[in-house]
Amino acid sequence: MHMIKAFLPIPLRAWRLALAGALVVVTMLSLLPLGPDAPSTGWDKTDHLLGFGLLAILACQSWPRRNLTALAGLLVYGALIEVLQSFTPYRFAEWNDLLADAMGLLLGWSLLLSARTLWARR
Repeated sequence: MHMIKAFLPIPLRAWRLALAGALVVVTMLSLLPLGPDAPSTGWDKTDHLLGFGLLAILACQSWPRRNLTALAGLLVYGALIEVLQSFTPYRFAEWNDLLADAMGLLLGWSLLLSARTLWARR
């Protein structure tokens, strides 16, 4: 567990504040009608992958001893977004979006675990 404490010594409060801000942004981008100027990679699935990858990193840094719980909560959050999108006239729910969310969570967690391992070797 020493490795978890040593990686990026930023206060938990800062990580949690960043996570809260990211959740607000992802929620807004997911539920509000977006114009052509909206930030995007050009493909909806990579938007999900990158957004949830960032959320995974922030959540796992916010709760370093509860990574799996944090990731499960984010997957539920992704499912909730899909359900809420089904009630909007300009969005629709897709199972593939939830799959992209899950892949993003795994990607973010994998990158974080790799970074922690490299940091511990320093």
